[in-house]
Amino acid sequence: MVRAGLTVERVTIAGAELADDVGLDQVTMSQVARRLGVKDASLYTHVRGLEDLRGRIALLAADEKTIRIAEATAGRAGKDALVAFANAWRDYAHTHPGRYMATQTPIRIDPALAAEAPGPRRAVELTYGMLRGYELAEPDLTDAVRLLRSTFHGFVALEAAGGLAHERSPQRSWTRALDALHTLLEHWPPSRKGDSS
Repeated sequence: MVRAGLTVERVTIAGAELADDVGLDQVTMSQVARRLGVKDASLYTHVRGLEDLRGRIALLAADEKTIRIAEATAGRAGKDALVAFANAWRDYAHTHPGRYMATQTPIRIDPALAAEAPGPRRAVELTYGMLRGYELAEPDLTDAVRLLRSTFHGFVALEAAGGLAHERSPQRSWTRALDALHTLLEHWPPSRKGDSS
C-alpha cells in the first residue's frame, strides 16, 4: 500500500534534499524511502528507479537555478547582468550542492520528461540573453557560453572540494574573475577564418 500523500514530486524533493545532505552520488532508493517513512517498493509506483529519480532531481534543480538567475538578472545588462547571473549560479551551488551537481552530471533523462521541463531550455535562453549585451555573434557566442559555464562550474567545484584554501579570500578571487570575464567579453578576439564549425 502506498503511503497517503506520496507523489512523484514528494519523492523527487526527498531525493533532492538527500542529495544536498549526503551528495548526489550517495543517494539510494532505500535512503529516500527511509526519509519518507515508506518501504522501498512504494517509491517504484512514482519513479522507475534511481536513474529516473536522479533525472528528476536534475530537472528540479535546473528549474530552481533558472528561477534564481532570472530573478537576479531581471532588468540588468552588461557587467551588472553578468555579475548577477554568476552570483545566482554560485549561491545556488552553495545552498544546494547535491542538486547543483545533478545539473552538471551526465544523467540519462526520459526524453518525454525532459521535453516538458522548462528549466534547461530557460537556462540556455537566459545565458544567451545575458550575453546579448556584449554583441557577440556565432560561433563566438557559443564559445563565450562555454567559457562562462566552465569558469562558474570550475570555481564552485574547487570551492566545494576545498581547493581554494589559500590566504586570499575566494570571494576576492571570484570578484576579480568576473571583472576579467567582463573585460574579455567586451574585447572578444575575432574568430579566425574558417572557424565557424
